[in-house]
Amino acid sequence: MEDVTDAGIYARESSYLESVVQVGVASGRVLSVSFPNAADPDAEDDHPVLERLFEYLEGVIEVEFDDVQVALTVPTDQRRVLEQVRAIPYGDDIDVRTLARMAGLDPESDEDLTLVRTALAENPAPILIPDHRVRDGPSAAPPAVEQKLRSLEEL
Repeated sequence: MEDVTDAGIYARESSYLESVVQVGVASGRVLSVSFPNAADPDAEDDHPVLERLFEYLEGVIEVEFDDVQVALTVPTDQRRVLEQVRAIPYGDDIDVRTLARMAGLDPESDEDLTLVRTALAENPAPILIPDHRVRDGPSAAPPAVEQKLRSLEEL
């Protein structure tokens, strides 16, 4: 399990994403991953999860994040969807209907498909919860970042 015990905000500029990658950590869990225009003024640039994110962005090796604890403070039904997103392997992608089925929802129900799309759009930790691997769903990452993540994994 990845050690994320140092509470705080960690950020670094990614030349690949042309954006800052910022990680919020508390109580041993990642609270958020975001892509602001500028890092929080109190952000530090050295944290194990941030290091792994940058290894992933360098594309040298396939990096998985299933050992990183993410604090999912979302409704239970959305949590179930996001937990299934974490199970999508590096380099694979699925569609919203398949994700609904994986989460135990009805892929023919408009209400359930809306729930899946809402969970993806409100994902607190893009990359760690790789919503960019759901090809016809929204991502919580900005569109330009999402496209670069898809390109990195050749999706």
